[in-house]
Formats: sequence, C-alpha cells, structure tokens
Amino acid sequence: MSEQSCFHCGLSIPENEVINFDEKKFCCTGCKTVYEIFSLNDLTCYYDFEKSPGATPQDIQGKYDFLDNDMILSKVLEFQEGPTSIVSLNIPHIHCSSCIWLLENLNRLQNGISMSQVNFPEKKVRITFNSEIVSLKTIVCLLSSIGYEPYISLENYETGKTKVDRTLTYKLGVAFFCFGNIMLLSFPEYFEIKEFWLDNYKPFFRLLIFILALPSFLYSASGYYVSAYHSIKTRMLNIDIPIALGIIVMFIRSSYDMLMDHGPGFFDSLVSLVFFMLLGKMFQTKTYSFLSFERDFKSYFPIAVTRINPNTSEESVPIYDVLKGDRLLIRNQELIPVDGILISEEAEIDYSFVTGEAVPITKKSGDKVFAGGKQIGKVIEMEVLHSVSQSYLTQLWSNEVFQKRVDQKHKTITDKISRYFTPILLLIAFTGFGYWIFIDANIAFNVFTAVLIVACPCALALTAPFTFGNILRIMGKQKMYLKNALVIEQLAKVDTIVFDKTGTITTNKKSNIAYEGTALSENNYILIKNVLRASNHPLSRMLYDFLPEFKRVKIDEFQEITGKGILASSENKIVKIGSAQFVEGAEYKEEIEKTSLHISVEGIYFGRFNFQNQYRDGLETLFSTLSKNYQIKVLSGDNDGEKANLESILPKGTEFIFNQKPEQKLEFIKELQEKGQNVMMVGDGLNDAGALAQSNVGISISENVNVFSPACDAILDAGEFSRLDYFLKLSHKSIRIIKMSFVLSLLYNVVGLSFAVTGNLLPLVAAIIMPLSTITIVSFVTLMSNFYADRK
Repeated sequence: MSEQSCFHCGLSIPENEVINFDEKKFCCTGCKTVYEIFSLNDLTCYYDFEKSPGATPQDIQGKYDFLDNDMILSKVLEFQEGPTSIVSLNIPHIHCSSCIWLLENLNRLQNGISMSQVNFPEKKVRITFNSEIVSLKTIVCLLSSIGYEPYISLENYETGKTKVDRTLTYKLGVAFFCFGNIMLLSFPEYFEIKEFWLDNYKPFFRLLIFILALPSFLYSASGYYVSAYHSIKTRMLNIDIPIALGIIVMFIRSSYDMLMDHGPGFFDSLVSLVFFMLLGKMFQTKTYSFLSFERDFKSYFPIAVTRINPNTSEESVPIYDVLKGDRLLIRNQELIPVDGILISEEAEIDYSFVTGEAVPITKKSGDKVFAGGKQIGKVIEMEVLHSVSQSYLTQLWSNEVFQKRVDQKHKTITDKISRYFTPILLLIAFTGFGYWIFIDANIAFNVFTAVLIVACPCALALTAPFTFGNILRIMGKQKMYLKNALVIEQLAKVDTIVFDKTGTITTNKKSNIAYEGTALSENNYILIKNVLRASNHPLSRMLYDFLPEFKRVKIDEFQEITGKGILASSENKIVKIGSAQFVEGAEYKEEIEKTSLHISVEGIYFGRFNFQNQYRDGLETLFSTLSKNYQIKVLSGDNDGEKANLESILPKGTEFIFNQKPEQKLEFIKELQEKGQNVMMVGDGLNDAGALAQSNVGISISENVNVFSPACDAILDAGEFSRLDYFLKLSHKSIRIIKMSFVLSLLYNVVGLSFAVTGNLLPLVAAIIMPLSTITIVSFVTLMSNFYADRK
C-alpha cells in the first residue's frame, strides 16, 4: 500500500487531508472511527485477512428511524419469539474473507447479538439477537458505522420478493447491440476490390466501429476487470485474469492499428468475444439457478402431519395439503410445520432449531406458535394460520445448528486445478507471443489472445457443482432428500453401514401384537391410548394404531425418556409404559424372548404388549446386495429376542448388537471411525440422534409423522428404503461423471491450445468455442447423470 492510501479503505488521500492516528493514515474521520472501534474490541486482526478491506462509512443520520415502528419491524424480522429475534440483512459490501470474519464476530462489537452467519454468495448476514438488550435499528446503525450498511427495501418485505439483479442482462444487451452493429459496419473491410466509395468512407466506418466498441469494452466487460483486479490484489490468481488481459491487449492492438492506419484492428472479434463470454455466463447462471430453485422447494421434511377432522378423527395428510384453519395434532418431539394458534391449554416449545437457544418457551392457549418449534411433552392441538412455507423450512434445515462438518474434497480438487491452471496458461500465452512476435506481429497478437480465451477453465470449475446439483435434484425427485450436495461425495466414500432395528428395518405400519398379563379395564385402556397419542416412538405408534378408539381424556403430565419409556399422569393416576427396567414389577428375564412394552398404572404392574415385528419389503434382497460391497451391522436398543429370526433372513457375516442405549450407539459409531471406517448410520431419527450426528453420513427414515432430526444428512422416504443400494450406486456414479468431465475439459483445452499456439485459431473462433465448452460440459453432465439415474 502506498504511503498516501487509507489504512482502512485503501483510497488515495490528498496530502493536505491525511488524518494520522495510531501511526496509521486515514482518509476521513469515519475510517479512523471504524479502526478505533476494532482496536477497542480487539478486532484489529480484521486487517490481517486483506489489506484495506473496509469501506468508508456513510452518514445515515435518521435514515433508519422507520425501524422504530413495531408494524414495520414485524415485517422485516424473520422470526420473533419473546426476546429472541432473527433478521436476514442484505449487505452489498461483502466481498472478501475479512468481511465474513468481521460480520460473524458482531457479538464482540455489540451486546445482545448472540450469533451472526454470513451467506457469502447471496451477500446476506443472518443475525440472532436479544431485542430486550439491543434493537434492530441499533444493529443496522452499527453495521453502517463500520462500512457495511445493509440494503433494506420495505417494498421487498411487503411483497416477499427480493430485488433481482439484472446487471448481467444489461451487459449482455449492450454487448449484443455493439456486436451486431460493428459486424454490419465492418463489411467494407472484407472487400478486396478497389472502389471509390468504399475507400473514401473507410475512415468514417472505422471511427464508428471504435465508438461502438467502447461500451462493450468499458461496460460489458467490466466484471472481468474488477474480478481480475481483486484476484491480483489478494494474490489469488483466478480464471478472469487471462480473459481480462486478452480483452485489454486486443483493444490496445486494435486502437493502435486503426490510429496508425495499419488496418481495421480486431474490434469485431473483441465485441464478439465479450458477447459470447457473457452469453456463456448467462447460460451458466440460469442453469445453476434452475437447479437451486428446483431444490429449494423439495420436501426436505417428512411428508405428513396429523390433521384432526371435524368428526374428531385423525388422519395423516401431506404437508402441502395443510390449509389455513386446519386443526393439527402435534406429538412429543414433532416439528411444528406452520405458524398457528395454540388451542391446548399449555405447551412447551423448543425453538433451538431456529435460534440455537435450548431453553423451552411456555405458550398458553391463544398464543401464536411459529414454524420450526419442536413440541416437548404431552400432545397439543393448534389451528393453522398460514399454509406451509416449505422454503422457510428448507432455510431452517440449512441453519448452522444442524450442519455437520463434512469433507469438501471435491472443491479442493477443482481449486487446485484452477490455482495452477492460470499461471500455466499465462506462461503458454507469453511464450507463444514471444515466439511469433519475431515472425509476424499480427499472428503474435492473435496467438496471445486466442490462447487466453480458448483455454478458459470455466468448464473445469463448473464440473463438480453441476454434477452434484443434478444428482441432488434426481435424488430429491425419488424421495431421497439430501441436506446439501456435499453429502453425495460422503455417500461415495462409505464402506460400513449401520442400521437401527425398530422403525428402520422394521415398519411401524404393521405388526402382530399380543397382550400378556392381568386383564386391563376399559379405564386403563382409555388411559394407555391417550398417553400413547403423544408419543412418536415406533412401538408407541404401532400400539396406538392397534388399540381401538376410546374417548379422549386430558393428560396432565407427559415425559418421554429416551431409551426407557413414557412417564405420564392423568387425574393423579401415574402411568408408565416402556422397557422392563423402566417399569417396576416387570420380569426382565422373560423379556429377552420378545420385543415388548410393559404397562403399570398407579404403581401396579399389569403386563406387556408383545410385538412380532414386520420387516420392510425388500429387506432381504437389499441386505444381500449391500453385503457384497459394505460391512453391514444392525444396532438396536431392543433385546435380542429376534436375533435368530434376523439371522435367518439377513446375509451371513451381518453383525448384531442389541440392548444399546443412545449413548452406546454413538460410542459404537466412534469406535468404527477410529478404525478408519467411513460409517453411514440409518435410523428413525428418534433415539438415534447422537449416532446420526457422529456418523460420516446420517440418514433418517421418514414414515408418516412430522418428526425432525437435526442431526441427519438426509431424509429417506420409508417407501424407498429398499432402493438404498441404488442411491449409494448413484453417488459413486456422480464421482465417475466428475472425473470424466475433468478429462473431457482438459482434453478440450489441450486441443484448443495446440491450434491457438500455432496461429491457426482466430480470437473470434476462440470466443465462440469458449462458451460452447461450458455448454458441452453441462450437457454431458446432465445426460450422464440422467443416464445413470435411469439404470435400475
């Protein structure tokens, strides 16, 4: 940085306006104040990421007074429950790693901010704060004071639409206008015959061509210059450097030729180059946004919720069929899928999925409950205020709270190639230019420009994102919902698969149930049925469906203890339903023979319901296929009463581990990973949360209830369980597609460079071929992924 550059924003400072502070130079009081704020809060390492990363703060006095209005505030805030509020703000100035670091450390600058997350591609920051300590207006003013003024348009919040950036469209339009007219005006240059009119008006046409080339050169291609400048400034060579260099060299050479009357120059090639490159970028952007759009509206959550009909019967309905005014039943541990009004007297709602705060909030009848809250305890009823906002639920699942750190190796491969590609490309271009300049200057400039253009590694960089994006879309259509594209690569690395038993390889839709013990009275049956109504455990759901309908009674207390059972009370009657160890009076020795739920009412042990589990269709074939390529293990919290039955239908060598508590399941996964194994855990998302989170890939099986497991990487519709091997094979094929695409792209570059270096490739042809390579790669990826997806 020069001595007369601002330490904060990097702008040049006139000699008489320099502000000296702490042995550093600043261009204005605003930049000096920002530095002071960082210094006082021990955040000066902000400047270690990049020199002069900041922006000059603007005067915003009174600009955000509208945020004092509660009605406006409710539209701007994304979530508001008690003191906890969440807002997503558009920050146009986010441009580098230092911006991300600072904005994710806002809690160190302002009390009351608990968490802030940056979405770099969308230039947004999502802030969770305590509205009793700090207001949104204060946060916005703080951001503005440090040079990150947010863009807030109330029109966007009113309509629910975000402002669309049409810059690329405008640039493409300008480039097309210049391209068409310059090609038309260049026709006199293509005539070799001597003709008075043409010879006399050539200078005039050339001047018009030069004028028309300026908008394309200065405006349409400006994005490449800015990107190349930031790349050089941060010492990270990106793929826009050779493009920007080629355009500038072509413009200078063409201007020189025209000025010295050596010829018409290459303005027609220049504008066509810019047009075709922008056309390729538009194609890339539209295709990628299409993939993202299609993914945003996938049903990432289990597809059904329980609706109470006017005749008080209950039915499971798809989430999309839930309408305003519907009455929903929410059981213990279920995710509230929509905003609504609580009908039940009281409820405990855990909003940790949304806020990260694990303290449950007590709601009373008539209170509003928000989508994303998790119901804890006894069953509740609510009335729907709005239909399901699936895009909001998708956003919840993308929350950092649920993210597991996964290996992003495929990104590293692409980055490594791009990192070495640009220096090698520049070396080839300058070497070719140096060779030809002593033979023919025209060929030398053609070679230099053509090399820089034809070898652009855009297609190389697009291979992995497009492949994974398309596979993600295909899996989503087939009811395998992945959290993100990175999970696909993790699936391809799996060598060990661990299955939970109850609710995973068994189905809770059908089971042979028999009661054994003292006869139960009708009142006891009523009590048991109503207690089970609030539970989401697979055995509880099976028994609930098995018992006949009884009248509804009020459950005063409800507690579901993971791995043990249910403790509930109604009219001072204590009910226990669960394992033999949990229910007093049960004879544990007998339980080893069968899967059972033991019952006690008011401390008196009555007996147990024995379950003869029904296994999922296609289980035997699936395990037989998987055992050829993977180690298979069955991990269960139940006893080993069905071990002999499982051994008879599952392949030899399958390992069975029974009587495992949730924490033991997690430790089992850890032990496998310590041996170097890549583990995929398949569970029902209830007692398996720890194991799902610990595994390299966690897949939760969704039956017909709205249980949400934040630990999982994917949700598989229970009806597609037998196709698990197909999804694993498809993930392997996606890696193969990427490798084939890399080879195809590199082969294209080698062939193109061989023609360019020898002077047999004009810049115009290179400009046409360059976007075609991107189209070729995207088409290849799409066709191959669809081909592999269709193979059964």
